[in-house]
Amino acid sequence: MERTVVRVSIFGLLLAFGGAQPNKDDWEIYSFHINSTVTSRYATTVITSRVVNRKDESTEVEFHVRIPKNAFISKFRMFMDDQVYDGEVKAKEAAQQQYTQAVSRGESAGIVSSVGRTLEEFKTSVTVAPLKKVTFELTYEELFRRRLGKYELQIFARPMQPVKDFKVDVYIHEKAGINYMDIKGGLSTNALANAITKTLADKQAWVYFYPTVDQQKTCDSCGEQGLNGDLVIVYDVNRHKSLGDIKRSKGYFVHHFAPSSLLRIPKNVVFVIDQSGSMHGRKMEQTRIALLHILSDLAAEDYFGLITFDSNLFYWKRELVQANADNVESAKTFASNIKDRGSTNINTALLEGSRMLNEQPRQGSASILILLTDGDPTSGVTNLEQIQSNVREAIQDKFPLYCLGFGFDVNFAFLESMSLQNNGVARRIYEDSDADLQLKGFYDEVANPLLTNVTMSYSSSANLTQTKFSQYYNGSEIVVAGQITDNDVETFVPQVVAISRNASIVFSDANGTTESTDDSNLQRVWAYLTVKQLLDKELQLSGVEKEKVKSEALRLSLKYGFVTPLTSMVVTKPSEETTEVLHKPSEDTPPLSRRTSMGMHPGILSKGQSRRTSGGSHLDPQAGVYPGSGSRFSSVDPQAGVYPSLGSRFSSGNYPNLHLPAHPGFQALPGLKGSPGLPGHKGEAGPPMLHDLVTDYDYRYDSLPIAPTTLSVAPGVRFLLQAENQSLPLCFDIAGRTILRLLHLPNAGVSVNGELDEDQGFIKIIVHFDTDNFVAVELGAVTVKYEQKLTRYTGDTALVAGSVAVFIRPTEVDITAGQTRLLILVHGKNGKDFLWPALRQQPSDDAVGILAQKAVVYEEVHQGPYTKLKIKDQEISVSRSSAVDFGMNLPATLACWLMSPESALRAPLSDFTLKVL
Repeated sequence: MERTVVRVSIFGLLLAFGGAQPNKDDWEIYSFHINSTVTSRYATTVITSRVVNRKDESTEVEFHVRIPKNAFISKFRMFMDDQVYDGEVKAKEAAQQQYTQAVSRGESAGIVSSVGRTLEEFKTSVTVAPLKKVTFELTYEELFRRRLGKYELQIFARPMQPVKDFKVDVYIHEKAGINYMDIKGGLSTNALANAITKTLADKQAWVYFYPTVDQQKTCDSCGEQGLNGDLVIVYDVNRHKSLGDIKRSKGYFVHHFAPSSLLRIPKNVVFVIDQSGSMHGRKMEQTRIALLHILSDLAAEDYFGLITFDSNLFYWKRELVQANADNVESAKTFASNIKDRGSTNINTALLEGSRMLNEQPRQGSASILILLTDGDPTSGVTNLEQIQSNVREAIQDKFPLYCLGFGFDVNFAFLESMSLQNNGVARRIYEDSDADLQLKGFYDEVANPLLTNVTMSYSSSANLTQTKFSQYYNGSEIVVAGQITDNDVETFVPQVVAISRNASIVFSDANGTTESTDDSNLQRVWAYLTVKQLLDKELQLSGVEKEKVKSEALRLSLKYGFVTPLTSMVVTKPSEETTEVLHKPSEDTPPLSRRTSMGMHPGILSKGQSRRTSGGSHLDPQAGVYPGSGSRFSSVDPQAGVYPSLGSRFSSGNYPNLHLPAHPGFQALPGLKGSPGLPGHKGEAGPPMLHDLVTDYDYRYDSLPIAPTTLSVAPGVRFLLQAENQSLPLCFDIAGRTILRLLHLPNAGVSVNGELDEDQGFIKIIVHFDTDNFVAVELGAVTVKYEQKLTRYTGDTALVAGSVAVFIRPTEVDITAGQTRLLILVHGKNGKDFLWPALRQQPSDDAVGILAQKAVVYEEVHQGPYTKLKIKDQEISVSRSSAVDFGMNLPATLACWLMSPESALRAPLSDFTLKVL
């Protein structure tokens, strides 16, 4: 059973006009209420402040409250002289002129601004006639994030004067059941504890905080100006089902997924620490302290690395090592002696951290890269877009990058965009006395991975929020919301497929897990989560796709009345007063205390669109990256970056006469015998369809017909073969339409074959398993045969068929069979697409086939103007050439030694050829 807790920050404050301290002889807050209703981790909070002007002249008073940064304001109203004045949410551009006019007159523009770590300010003012009253009412909404196994509902109150009628009312309703509740915070101590009443009854809980005027002066930070502190309500819910808690209402559903009874996955973690001169003093000392605590908490089965950087790199070790007692103590000594100096080379540091993780992949483990920096890059590569591009190419969607920005001198938008592009998140570390605890607290959140490659699937559903997550950590929670097609609950079936250590695992419940509820908030939860994720996606896009995502986020914000970075709230005041416009700040906005005054195409294997980095540049749309935690694409120069894949690497040669096939347009295959959606199938002769490949001959390794032993080395498809301890790989060409034996694992009963076109990549790749079953991947669809049933998929899907797990994503198909993991990527050039296989997990020693080739050991032998390579006592004539490595999401052009296929593979090509077409 796990625990769960919710944080909502509420800061109530009223100030006199002009910033003077409030004088209760002039005007008085005679009632201040905070009412928070929490249902299924979604809180709607209403702050109501009633003020009377006791002066004999008009006075301008200010309504000034603080709300959580994670929340969206959804309503604001003023009641005065029997009139109601409503705030109206508009597109930011539509409200900008009013905002500018207000600022130009020197008046308050009512900006929602950043305050401290978790709060934003909302303020507006109004002129109140003598002896008249005004009521302010603000509503905001928030979906709580689960961190370290709990939710917290935090209420921060500072009305700046004792209030006769001060009340906090909290109501919590969790259908899963509440089994624990506690109350903490500065407002729960001393005499104020007697003002708290709490009641817990199975699925419901109530908390009342009604302090008297005298009690409001008695907390540690309270005084004559009244309350100044927080109330934190901590509670836990029951978790009976491994599939989680699923609620549905009026055609919408919300799924909370947080399994706990799972084995921890060993992790590989590299810490990349900025030690430049700007880290001088307390920041460096706090970083050292945090590192010592973090290193102490590493599990013995973890592997780790530690790099510090200024303009240069400083290694504790140049490779990952096991977190045994001796290594941890050695790393602590290194961490204790980190000294601040020099400039900031973020690019090289992150590439080195990525290299360490890439070079030592461990089966059944989860890799994590963590960067801590306090400033912008000032040495090495300093162009932010280029750094982001380089990092994407290095990480290749294999592990998340978490960026910690220390203080406010850092470009947080850059770190946030780079993290999102690589399945991670960015977090700001505040320069306070507890900075070391902030660092340690963040590490604790990702210290215990439980699942990787998590895919949430829902039949009969539409308009889903993010359904793919690269990793799930103990103490966190995955939340997915969507619509049930035609509200047909009979066909709505949820399922979660993920990898736990070395095995695929499926979470489902054949008896049904969804619970009907009359909760009208489910639709708003869906809208809230959708807008949040669209705003994240918009950070990474450019061009048409960026505008499309932005437009949808704006449409939903306006429909549901959310104040977001794309909208503003126009506050209409009584006649002859100004209209104020309230904006939501970005995370880059410093707190006041520091101031001086995937829209995706339907179907599988779709290509990415041109995206925009945080720096705003348009990048080449040819290379799409699909992170495991949602469909995000980055676009960079496809010729940059290297993926250190295992065994052989494939590439199409850079020849002037190279032509790539047209994409079939994501059409579902109309039949198994042929498809007009594929090249060569419009009535003319073409390559055999899936039916032909399955029935005309046996795909298994032992009984397939053998092609002629020799194929000429002519411009066609170029393959790369990794070399051991050498900078240049080998490359060779295969010409002609051919079916190749890519991989065969006799002991596991798995084989992989691919149909190669004459001068491009693969047009079909089929994985055979368990004798008569297979997964066939083509540009238009994925077909699975399992237990005599043939099923065709044309959209994002996760499934398990016997010993094989298949994750179908927009730009790749991820297939895990036992201890072998194969990625089938889609690549394209000049508008034409093809498939490419990439082995991501090393097969067993009995593996054979092109993908199973070991790295070649060779030495260069120079004889006059010609070069020869010596491989196993045989000298082979070679020429220096180049090839594009398509074995990664972002292809790169590599120099290579070109030779015949027989020389590179050290065997006749017929050993790898099943059929010549």
